[in-house]
Amino acid sequence: MRSELKFGVADYGMDVWDGGCYSLEQRLGLLKSCGFDGIEWLKANDAAEAVQNASLFHRREMDFASCSLPTPELTLKCACAFGKEYVWFPMRATRDIPFEDYCRRANGFVKAAASYNVRAALHNHLGSRVESPEELDAFLKAVPGATLLLDTGHLAAAGGDCVDFIDRYFDRLAAIHFKDVFVLDASIGLDRWSERLRFCELGGGNIGLDFGAIGSILRKKGYAKWALIEHDTHLREPATDLKTSLEILKESFF
Repeated sequence: MRSELKFGVADYGMDVWDGGCYSLEQRLGLLKSCGFDGIEWLKANDAAEAVQNASLFHRREMDFASCSLPTPELTLKCACAFGKEYVWFPMRATRDIPFEDYCRRANGFVKAAASYNVRAALHNHLGSRVESPEELDAFLKAVPGATLLLDTGHLAAAGGDCVDFIDRYFDRLAAIHFKDVFVLDASIGLDRWSERLRFCELGGGNIGLDFGAIGSILRKKGYAKWALIEHDTHLREPATDLKTSLEILKESFF
């Protein structure tokens, strides 16, 4: 399957703003009108609903990057059936899990995913078992079959250099989440990250996250996968933030 650059939305923040997704068709219509190619996840309660939702995506000329269903096995089956490259690691990822145990379980899931011709992607996230740049380096070394769903906002907030990580791990990128970071109180540590900062639209942050530099290195290396905008916190109608972010993201790539 030929890869191509697609601009999508990881729509968690929309669910927070609205209280949930009440109509997939309406959401797809809104995002299409904003200029997006799709959203990250096809979600469903079972395989039959997954087929129905996939049909809806394609009828609306929209796409999805991956799948999220009630069990890891069903998620893998649907990702395989719909020809998707990656799924998220499904393991509980709080920081109280020993790192070695987490990596052991991750290697097991990588093997299971490979049997479906699907790759397992780690999403770096504050408060998760793989939070800091050093932990991300260690995880990618300990789990060589893993890909990376790089979250620029979470990595930058943890002190990481997004351009450096893209340069070093480009061949392992499954997709990228783009968000900006607004620090509310720098005296609060990352152990209380949701009080320290909020994630916001591109250009709305205050930590100097350079999306031009990120887009430049991705363009230089020929990135041709999903570029997914994710705003965890909206302070106004999500479509307004998403349009702003899409304009900035496209400018950074082109």
